[in-house]
Amino acid sequence: MSPPLVAFSNSYARLPERFHARLDPTPVAQPKLVALNRPLAAELGLDLEGLDDAALAAVFSGNLVPPGAEPLSMAYAGHQFGHFVPQLGDGRAILLGEVIDRHGQRRDIQLKGAGRTPYSRRGDGRAALGPVLREYLVSEAMWALGIPATRALAAVTTGEVVTREDRLPGAILTRVARSHIRVGTFQYFAARGDEAAIAQLTAHVIERLYPELRGADRPALALLQGAAQRQAALIARWMQVGFIHGVMNTDNMAVAGETIDFGPCAFMEAYDPGAVFSAIDEFGRYAYGNQPHIAQWNLTRLAECLLGAIDPDPARAADLAREVLSAFAGWYEQAWLDGMRAKLGLALPQDGDRALIEALLDLMHAGAVDFTLAFRRLCDAALVDAADAGVDGGRAAAAAAAAGPAALFADAAAFGQWELRWRRRLQDEPGPAAARAQAMRRVNPAFIPRNHRVEQALAAATEAGDFAPFAQLLAVLARPYEDQPEHAAYAEAARPQERVLRTYCGT
Repeated sequence: MSPPLVAFSNSYARLPERFHARLDPTPVAQPKLVALNRPLAAELGLDLEGLDDAALAAVFSGNLVPPGAEPLSMAYAGHQFGHFVPQLGDGRAILLGEVIDRHGQRRDIQLKGAGRTPYSRRGDGRAALGPVLREYLVSEAMWALGIPATRALAAVTTGEVVTREDRLPGAILTRVARSHIRVGTFQYFAARGDEAAIAQLTAHVIERLYPELRGADRPALALLQGAAQRQAALIARWMQVGFIHGVMNTDNMAVAGETIDFGPCAFMEAYDPGAVFSAIDEFGRYAYGNQPHIAQWNLTRLAECLLGAIDPDPARAADLAREVLSAFAGWYEQAWLDGMRAKLGLALPQDGDRALIEALLDLMHAGAVDFTLAFRRLCDAALVDAADAGVDGGRAAAAAAAAGPAALFADAAAFGQWELRWRRRLQDEPGPAAARAQAMRRVNPAFIPRNHRVEQALAAATEAGDFAPFAQLLAVLARPYEDQPEHAAYAEAARPQERVLRTYCGT
């Protein structure tokens, strides 16, 4: 290909051979481009000039390896549902290489579903079309919501069949990440007692992802703290939009602080801290409400890997790591509370805010109220000033606005009492009601990837070859905080017959 598609600048490939396995993607029969994220391609500096769909399909299927790419699969281990597996690795993913984007940030470009690797175990190394499109949709939706996540650059069908429970059309996803290094990457070397590799990996991660930590007295401890703070902020964002990852194994926690791997993920509709969708999470380990605790558990596994690098004295190393891990709950709590305050239009913190938030969540849980709809409708209710709403009893002036969220609650009287507390609390906030409502709309999405809409789009693509519903849903999700009245149906909760109760990993 001339000129090159992109200028690669590969750093992970410079690490010793035990960090990865070098191999090219396995060619596929008839690649066909079905989705291309052109804005992301421009951001990455990809030169697509003169490339037709056939040429693009060849690149994004791995049939044509671009000049400068150094394809490899990464080694890692991981705790899967609490059970340690000392060798996992990229069993169906191949990192083409790294690029420096338009903002000067280093990004990985990876093909997912690109064929067998030395880490495939008994897998075929391929991906089915449904899971590829799911990850494309949800990762791009997360990015549009403002939540750190891997990105989807392209999706191609392969012209081949993959066999799972059924025979399914094959596909390959081109995924972009700040880095694909995981907690499990550190675990891989810790399980082998390879302290030299852990030191190299720590230095690599700091240089690439945490440059502000260069020169730290204790680099490994600084990295643990930096990763913990990013994870606290990330999980808080998940919780604020009702996102359930579904498979928070340590090999699915990126040390960059991005959401990674969207297999059995789902967005909660009826608020329930115990909500589980993943078909493989039989005991609810990764339930919605457990996610902060699992993040801390995963970080504890990272800390175990770093102990030798934190301090040569094991007791001292453990004490220092424990201080960081103990601080995680406070970092998470602050990030969660700040975000939930913003969802309710509260800019000036007060001591009673947590109780006010929890009271609303308790009402939502008791009435199985839709999480996204409730907060979005509160934006409209906030348009009415507390005085106009009649906080002392007469609320005629606010009837239209108040009916929005109130209609979602079976116990209207209980919600009315909570709303009274909320409006009294808003009296302590500065600025006009319209500005407050607008600020709330910037953090309370109207549109999320509702599970039934995702499944409908995937079914149309996989069963009928119809990608129009996928493209339409993708376009709607690209503007989650806008009203988009022409697409109002996408904001509605699933009807009983449309509800999706289980999601699947797809591997």
